[in-house]
Amino acid sequence: MATNRRNFLFQSTSLLAASVLPLDAVFGSRAPKYKMGLQLFSIRAPLAADLTGTIKKVAAIGYEDCETYGYDPIKGTFYGIRASEFKTLLSDNKLITTSGHYDFTKLFDKSDDEMARFTDQCIAGASTLKQKYITWPWLDPAFRTLENFKKLSAKLNTIGERVKKAGLGFAYHHHDFEFKDYDGINGYDIIMKETDPSLVKLQMDLYWVMHSSKLSPAELIARQPGRFVMWHIKDMDKVSRDYSELGNGSIDFTVILPESSRAGLEYYYIEQGGNFAKDPMQSVADSAVYFKKNLEKHLK
Repeated sequence: MATNRRNFLFQSTSLLAASVLPLDAVFGSRAPKYKMGLQLFSIRAPLAADLTGTIKKVAAIGYEDCETYGYDPIKGTFYGIRASEFKTLLSDNKLITTSGHYDFTKLFDKSDDEMARFTDQCIAGASTLKQKYITWPWLDPAFRTLENFKKLSAKLNTIGERVKKAGLGFAYHHHDFEFKDYDGINGYDIIMKETDPSLVKLQMDLYWVMHSSKLSPAELIARQPGRFVMWHIKDMDKVSRDYSELGNGSIDFTVILPESSRAGLEYYYIEQGGNFAKDPMQSVADSAVYFKKNLEKHLK
């Protein structure tokens, strides 16, 4: 059964062949509620090797939206080219980008003025790409203490206010370390309680919630409905608990995805950070086919 399914996925996603069909031709033309997004970190090696060719393949697979990473604020570049050029590359392939991960953590222990300048640089980059959200994606291990999560929350509020004044949204993306327990409380508890929901939205990573949180996605959403405006959707290997292609892992997305309305979901991004069955492009293609065939219908 597993071999047959893998063969079907491979045949359906022969994106490297000239005869590849768009997914709407395979699964029908009914417009979905959301554009299928990809977190570009999943394909960082192909992007580094061939930016233009890889973006074309992403569009050919059927992705319509993407989330960026790796902005250079000094040069104003994404993936080595100017933000305006990257925007053109996306547009030429009928792709949009609705969020970007920006490297705020490197300024965690710097002055407020330095953080403000960096925020303004991120606003400039995001505005050029017409992104809706600027997202804080990571906290360096050196700063992961209970007290620093309180400092982080204050910084998130300040940045969120600045971003909101610029006409954009701001969000925080978690991993596993936010769920570490400190005598009955964790970093995510602090962020949820001490940040202003009107200034700081939350990007929920479904993999990391299922991997490390004591609460399910539904239970987290129930605490603050409407705040989880973006999701990362990736599966978890049944044995190693590492990343996996959608459908190959242990997460039952049919239970989670119907929470999208209560969550306030606006955008989602399929992601796989590693542990590829073959290579990154094949994995994101396989995940796209599986999502369209089996999961998209569960988004409410």
